[in-house]
Amino acid sequence: MTSLREIVAQGCADGRRVETHRPWPRVVVTAEGWSAVTGELAAGRATMLGLWGESGVPGVVHMAAITEDDNEIAVLSLECPLQTFPSVGALHPAAIRLERAIHSLYGLKPVGAADTRPWLDLGFWDVESPLGPRLPAANPRPAYDFLPVEGENLHRIPVGPVHAGIIEPGHFRFTCAGETVARLEQRLGYVHKGIDSLMAGATIDRAAKLAARTSGDSTVAYGIAFARAVEAALEIEVPARAHYLRALMAELERLANHFGDIGAICNDASFAIMHAHCGILREQVLRAADACFGHRLMMDRVVPGGVAVDLRADAPAILRSALKIFRQRFPRLVELYDNTASLQDRTVSTGVVRADYAKQFGAPGYVGRASGRAFDSRKAIAYAPYDALDFTVPVLTAGDVNARVWIRVHEVEQSFALIEQILAGLPDGPIATPIDSANNGGEGLGFAEGFRGDVLAAVRLENGRVAHCHLRDPSWFQWPLLETAIEGNIVADFPLCNKSFNCSYSGHDL
Repeated sequence: MTSLREIVAQGCADGRRVETHRPWPRVVVTAEGWSAVTGELAAGRATMLGLWGESGVPGVVHMAAITEDDNEIAVLSLECPLQTFPSVGALHPAAIRLERAIHSLYGLKPVGAADTRPWLDLGFWDVESPLGPRLPAANPRPAYDFLPVEGENLHRIPVGPVHAGIIEPGHFRFTCAGETVARLEQRLGYVHKGIDSLMAGATIDRAAKLAARTSGDSTVAYGIAFARAVEAALEIEVPARAHYLRALMAELERLANHFGDIGAICNDASFAIMHAHCGILREQVLRAADACFGHRLMMDRVVPGGVAVDLRADAPAILRSALKIFRQRFPRLVELYDNTASLQDRTVSTGVVRADYAKQFGAPGYVGRASGRAFDSRKAIAYAPYDALDFTVPVLTAGDVNARVWIRVHEVEQSFALIEQILAGLPDGPIATPIDSANNGGEGLGFAEGFRGDVLAAVRLENGRVAHCHLRDPSWFQWPLLETAIEGNIVADFPLCNKSFNCSYSGHDL
C-alpha cells in the first residue's frame, strides 16, 4: 500500500516535486501514483480537498488532498498526453461531479468513470470543452439523461431552474411515491461565469476582484483564500494587523450569513417571526461592516498583501456596541426556537446526512460538523491569526436540519468571542505589504474558512499575472449530500432541507 505521504516523499526524492509551489508540496505523479492516492481516499485515510483541470500540451489534472491523521496537505498532478486520466470518482464518489466538470471544461476524460454525463456544459455552448480542444458542439445536442428510478406508482416533479423569489437558478428532479421522495437529482451549472477562463492572463488586482465575486455572500472568504495563495506563491509576509483585520471581516461575514440562514430555515417551516428578528440582526451586522470597512459585504477589502482599508477610529466602539445588542437579543431567539414545539417537529429528524457520507465526501462547514466531521480549516490548517486565538469547533452527530441550525447557533457564539479577542489583540502597524508586479511568479495554495466551510484557491503566477487559477467552493462537497438527505422525506420538506444546507450555486458553477 502506497500512502499519500509516501508518494509525496518519493516525488520529492526523484526530482518530480515542483519547487515553486508553496506552502505545501506539489508533485507530478504517474498514473499508478494517482490511482494509489485514489485508494487512500476510498479507504478513508485521506480526504480530497479539490480536483481540477488545466489546459496545455499535455493537459493536466490536479488533486489536493489532506491526510486524516495529521492534516498534512499535498497537491498531486498528473499529465494527460492522451487527454485521459484514471477516474477518481470510480472509487471515491465525492470526485464524480468534479470529474464531470473537468471533462466539460477541459475535455480531459476520466477513464473508468461510472457517470460520463456533462456537468457544467448544459448544451448552450457553441463548442465542447471550451478550455481544451474546443470541439464544435453537436447540433442538436442530445437530451440530458436523468438517472432512472424503478418502482411502483412513481411520478416525477421537475422544479427550476427558475424559482419563485430572488434566488439563483438550479434544476431539481424529484421522483416520488406519493409525497415521499424516492430520489432527488440535481442539475446545476446555470450560473457558470467562466471564472477559470477569466482568470487566465489577468493581473493580480483584476484576479482578486474576480475571486471576490465568485460567490458574493462569501466575498471575504474567497478574498482571503486567493490572497493567501498569491502570498504563498510570491513568498510575501503579510503584516500582523492585516491578518487580524481579515479575521474580523471573516467573522462579521459569518455572523451575517448565519443570522440570515437561521431565520430563513425557520421561515421555511412557517415560523416567520424568527425570520424577521434574525433579519434585523443580519442588517445590524451589515451596517456595522459598512461603518468599519466602508462596504456592507466588505467586498474588495481583502487584497493580496494585506487589506485595502484600515478600521475607522470609532470602529471598535461600533462593534462592541453591536456585540452587546447581539448578546442580549440572540439568546432569546435561540430560546424561542428551542421551545417552539411545532418548529421542532419540522426540523428534528428531517433531512439527515449520515456520518459516513459526511466523512466520505469531506463535507465542509455546518453540514459536516452537524454529522460528526470536526474539520475547520481555521483549526486544521491553523492560519493566522486563528492560530493565536481561542475558540472551539462545535460538532454534533444527529445530522438533521435541527443539528445544522444548532451548529450555526454555536458558531455565532464563537464568532462573538472571536471578534472580542480580535479587537482586544489588534496590533498596530501597516495593513499591507506592496506586491512587486515584476516578480517572476510561483505557485500557491490558499485556504479560508467561510461560513459554509473551507474555500480553496490554487494559483500559478508568471511575470506578475495569473497564468492559471482554480477556486473551489465548499458546496461541491455539500450539494451531493442534499440528494441523500431528502430521500425518504416528503416533498414539502425539501425547502427546509435545502435552506439548512444553503449551498452556493454561483460558487459551485464557477
